[in-house]
Amino acid sequence: MAGMKQRLRLFDILRGVSVVSMMGFHATYDLVYIFGMDIPWFQTPFIDIWRASISWTFLFIAGVMCSFSRSNFRRSGRYLAVALLIWIATTVAAVDTPINFGIIFCMGACTLIYAALQKLGFAPRGWGFATAFLALFLILFGLPHGYLGIGPWTFPLPHTLYQATGLAWLGIPGPHFASGDYYPVLPFLFMYLTGASLGALWKKTGYPEPVRKATFPPLEFVGRHPLAFYILHQPVILVLCAAATGTRLF
Repeated sequence: MAGMKQRLRLFDILRGVSVVSMMGFHATYDLVYIFGMDIPWFQTPFIDIWRASISWTFLFIAGVMCSFSRSNFRRSGRYLAVALLIWIATTVAAVDTPINFGIIFCMGACTLIYAALQKLGFAPRGWGFATAFLALFLILFGLPHGYLGIGPWTFPLPHTLYQATGLAWLGIPGPHFASGDYYPVLPFLFMYLTGASLGALWKKTGYPEPVRKATFPPLEFVGRHPLAFYILHQPVILVLCAAATGTRLF
């Protein structure tokens, strides 16, 4: 949130809540899928809802913060560099499926696209854009799974489209693609742009006092350092889970 005279503490708190929730999710995932613990409630659709509550919040807030960044190009570069390091680390460690095009990649790619739009003189702002982008997000949500639409109004996409390689980053995974955390550009760009549109509007009109004055220092601290917690939490959780279950990781 560079360039602000006063932090928007509510967003730090919300981001902190999401980081803590993410750590809880990954700890539960590791116990079930890596260490073989039986946790009956950790299954679909609860898993999907929990995961979405975390990642959608990250993307929305990252979009809101675009308006306060001195350089969204540099910001995207940091995200993408971290995403590359995560891919290398998870590939070398081979504890679980390596992370290809995960949430940090998605935030970097979306920030890069937004920076390019800014450079071209198009920075969406307002409820109209936000509503349109949210609708596109919902319509395209099934793209990585082979369909478009919402609820009963869905239709399948050609199977041959998903036989191609090299399009997983976009949202069209090929037959051999696998990732431990998958957030392609589509549909998630549109959740990001929903946040960016509202962030640009709120910066112009001003934020309510509660957004600036809300405070909960522990969560604010976590919310101010989300990348650090993202990078460090999984190795720590793996070590703790291995110690608790008496399991060797390597």
